[in-house]
Amino acid sequence: MTVEETALFSPIKVGDVELKHRVVLAPLTRFRADKDNEVTDMQVKHYGERAAHGGSLLITEATMVNPGSSGYDHTPGIWRESQIGGWKKVFDEIHAKGSSAFMQLWHSGRCGNPEVLKKLGCDLVSSSDVPMDADSPTPRPLTKEEIKKLVGEYVQAAKNAIAAGADGVEIHCGNGYLMDQFMHENTNKRTDEYGGSIENRARIVLEVADGIIEAIGAQKLALRFSPWSTFGGMDPGVSPIPQFSYIVSELQRRANEGKQLAYIHMIEPRVINWADIETANTNRFVRDIWSGALIRAGGYNREDMLKDTAEDPKLLVAMGRYYTSNPDLVAKLKDNTPLVKYNRDTFYTPATSVGYID
Repeated sequence: MTVEETALFSPIKVGDVELKHRVVLAPLTRFRADKDNEVTDMQVKHYGERAAHGGSLLITEATMVNPGSSGYDHTPGIWRESQIGGWKKVFDEIHAKGSSAFMQLWHSGRCGNPEVLKKLGCDLVSSSDVPMDADSPTPRPLTKEEIKKLVGEYVQAAKNAIAAGADGVEIHCGNGYLMDQFMHENTNKRTDEYGGSIENRARIVLEVADGIIEAIGAQKLALRFSPWSTFGGMDPGVSPIPQFSYIVSELQRRANEGKQLAYIHMIEPRVINWADIETANTNRFVRDIWSGALIRAGGYNREDMLKDTAEDPKLLVAMGRYYTSNPDLVAKLKDNTPLVKYNRDTFYTPATSVGYID
């Protein structure tokens, strides 16, 4: 069998998008937007370089749905017209190279920098008043009215992303950020309809999903989860499987009713706080429930990618760290040529092209 005949390099349809292979650019926060949360020319070039292997799927860095949703400088937003215009340059460049892109939508919740938020007149918020750790500030629980408003802001952000030219949007529901803070017991201590039971802790995620489905269509929507992650002070407890099985089951139910999402994106338990580890934990339960396209991310090498995509006809694999140092990653994987080692020191360095487009 030639490499072109392997599942990894075979076509697949994801939502409305026809892809030529199963290698996906994972969403990567890199802090290269300007201080006003606008896209820079550097970002246009960065994404264009990684779109050059036509038929690729790129997932953008986490993008703010409102001014207070990040709490970091140099992260891009999608809530105002100028940001839509900036992102249009990115998506035009990606499409010109024959590739496609989903925009990841994000609210950091209690993980934000309170000093940055204070300058914006925004509070540090979360599902409950539970800080990340003993040295972190205590967030303010969102009110029910604020939750409803936030759902609407996610929907508007999705519409803005499509207006900018994105092929779809991915809701960031992992890595200890706001959606994750609602889903986990150690961070959600609410006693209203957004806390307590498994169903209630999933409510905000499903409300956002349903709102976006109605606004732009299910085929343009995806969700990303990290059930086992401890990043941002998360604690999976005895097992996160019941919580996330429920959410995936609800998404599958919608698919059965004709509202098929583009994909579900899972971060593997073998990656914890950005480090590769050995673990017996697994996301296998997701495939037992979900029949649609599935992206897996975390700790993959070429051999694993070839093996897993051969065993699952609807599987794609996202890579992040090695995409930072190998914009031609797809070609290198195809040719089985050595990859350039990534440099962590350049991952989060604002306003510099070093390690980004050099």
